[in-house]
Amino acid sequence: MNPWLLAAAVAVAFGIDLLWGEPPARCHPVVGMGRWLGAVMAPWSHTTPAQALLRGAAAWWLGALLCGGIAGAMALGLNALSRLGAVAQVLAVLLMGSLLKPLLAWRMLRDEVAAVETALGEGLPAGRAQIARLVSRDTQALGDIEVRESALESLAENLNDSLVAPLFWFAIAGLPGAAIYRFANTADAMWGYRGAWEWAGKWAARADDVLSWLPARLSALLISMAAGRWLHGLRGEAHKTPSPNSGWPMAALALALDVRLSKPSVYMLHPGGHESTSAHVHAGLRLCERAARFGVLLACASLAAAGWHQ
Repeated sequence: MNPWLLAAAVAVAFGIDLLWGEPPARCHPVVGMGRWLGAVMAPWSHTTPAQALLRGAAAWWLGALLCGGIAGAMALGLNALSRLGAVAQVLAVLLMGSLLKPLLAWRMLRDEVAAVETALGEGLPAGRAQIARLVSRDTQALGDIEVRESALESLAENLNDSLVAPLFWFAIAGLPGAAIYRFANTADAMWGYRGAWEWAGKWAARADDVLSWLPARLSALLISMAAGRWLHGLRGEAHKTPSPNSGWPMAALALALDVRLSKPSVYMLHPGGHESTSAHVHAGLRLCERAARFGVLLACASLAAAGWHQ
């Protein structure tokens, strides 16, 4: 499709996300990716490390090719449709935006993080239960400060994973690029942790690191733009986390809000910052909302610029 039309499709996708959020699970492509990932790996969880590594890499490539191929076929069909006239172009933009939308999840992220603060208002056990929906760590020993820190960390990290990175790859490689990124990110979330699937997930974890490298740094820049200032010390803080990518948006949010964010025995970002409060969570949501909108505008502008030079 013409880059101008792709830019319009990004705006449509973000508009659908803000208005209606996620589609039903039964027809959500990311949910489908997760089901496929669970089914294909289940029989391999007790193989040797070498076998698990090879099979995990093979399964990752098969899934990526399937997702990219299906998305590519859809994109080719919409490209052909867009050549049939002005009305067809409008229809193609609406359909492309509808296909892109499930690969973005800003509203769901925003609402889930806001729900953590609402749950804390009901009591610490409710807050712990809500934050467990967003993080993989054990939440039963967390206090209210740690629950809020976890919520802010998840908000920053998933700003990249759920919005900035899919838009980045859509601008680079169209619908197949966004679909392959979401597959890679979902595979990392399911396979990339220690446990029965550790060796099977090593390829998925490294692939996600590669695909998220530039978008994570772009997410930090967008947070800095939303804050209206350059965040001094960002690089040093970002390098404190084991992940080569997630530290960038998390450190950016910590510096922008002047709060301390930490994972016990793993890292502490901006140790001189304030303890996280309810006001910081609400401020973080407003800040990341601006960063998300800047990201959408940047994606649209990049695609429009490509169309201008054609």
